[in-house]
Amino acid sequence: MKKAFLSLLTIGMLLATLPAAGQNGYYKDLFMDGGCSLNSYPDLPAADWLGLTMEQLSTAPRLEMTRLDTLMQNFLLVSNPLDENGALLYPDGAPRFRAVYLNGGKALGHTKSLTAEGREHFRTFLKNGGSVVGTCAGAFMVSHGSVRDTGYVPRPDYLHLWPGWTVGTGLEKSATGMTVEPGSPLLQYYDFGGDMQIDSIRHNGGCYAYMEENVPEGTEILLRYIGDTLKLKKSIHQKVSAWAWKESPQTGRVVVIGSHPERMISGDRLELMAAMIRYALDGNGTTRLKGVLRKGEPRHMERRTADNDPDFTCIGDRQYHHFAVDVPKGVSEMTVTLSAPARWTDRFDLWLFADGQDFAFRENARWKDVNHGTEKQLTIPISKPGRYFVSVFCATTVDTVDTYYGVQYTGRTDVLNGVPYILRVDW
Repeated sequence: MKKAFLSLLTIGMLLATLPAAGQNGYYKDLFMDGGCSLNSYPDLPAADWLGLTMEQLSTAPRLEMTRLDTLMQNFLLVSNPLDENGALLYPDGAPRFRAVYLNGGKALGHTKSLTAEGREHFRTFLKNGGSVVGTCAGAFMVSHGSVRDTGYVPRPDYLHLWPGWTVGTGLEKSATGMTVEPGSPLLQYYDFGGDMQIDSIRHNGGCYAYMEENVPEGTEILLRYIGDTLKLKKSIHQKVSAWAWKESPQTGRVVVIGSHPERMISGDRLELMAAMIRYALDGNGTTRLKGVLRKGEPRHMERRTADNDPDFTCIGDRQYHHFAVDVPKGVSEMTVTLSAPARWTDRFDLWLFADGQDFAFRENARWKDVNHGTEKQLTIPISKPGRYFVSVFCATTVDTVDTYYGVQYTGRTDVLNGVPYILRVDW
């Protein structure tokens, strides 16, 4: 009973420390990619344990896969008339989910099936602040390719999210232990029993990080294989089995492992997968300004994805757009007005926030208007000159229906290509 109580307490503490996706301006926390050539599962135990919101793509087993699977995958992830840049991205290219999880399977088969446009979406996702978690094939496909006895083998069809190289282990249908690297950032979440070791992690044809040369600056070692009893042509003992990388504060974080902890439901192995997800989520890119609003100059946020002008592009579902206002001396009151083109006025709910200290989110904004519709106005008393923050949040979102391949969007699907609006400040 005590153990069960502690488990419930632990889960409660986790939920209290993990912010909801909508609070930070994301549609949901996690997207699980079980697309073409990848393993497909209906759930992800670690995500359930952490209380994360998630959607997933599932396809038929590799030997039974049809052309329909590829069409269905790319309709969801790449482009379709209802959603011009796919489920992973907002109209302006910002990440719609906090992180993507790449399943195990066949790395090259999956990345080729995504097409060049789909692969670029994943790069945009990471560049603009979304994080990536991968296991086995997921670790392969984030790299630039593999290193073999004959030298480097570039894979131009990989995702190229981490500019390093991997090496195949040659170990299939087995399991290994792993040691936790001293100082591993995963230790900020769990101590894995206190012995710096995790036993019996399933392994099937995975990889390790090539650390001899061309190692991307900032690559973090998380775990190493225990393989001193394995009879392999080339030893994997103490090779880097899990690693992370974050290019800059603005980009997301890549967190990958060459093995398979993703189906674990208890113990150190569940904690390992949960720690990887948490470290990825904590590595989301910093909040960015769309621009600085100037007195009396309306800011028209009406561009579409194809216009390739993200600072003036429409807003997506559960997304924030952030702006700054530099208020000069002598101003006692500022008015912020939000409106939309006439035919959009009552079709969507846009919320307006402002704060005098930091980026304005629903939870911290000092001034807010969350009434129905798009027409909003805030009157803000100015006690001192300086920078103020204004944000617009799109509260309208889609409904979902569970299907054999994941979810299908229904309801307000017109929000997926973005809602136009006009923002103006005066004093």
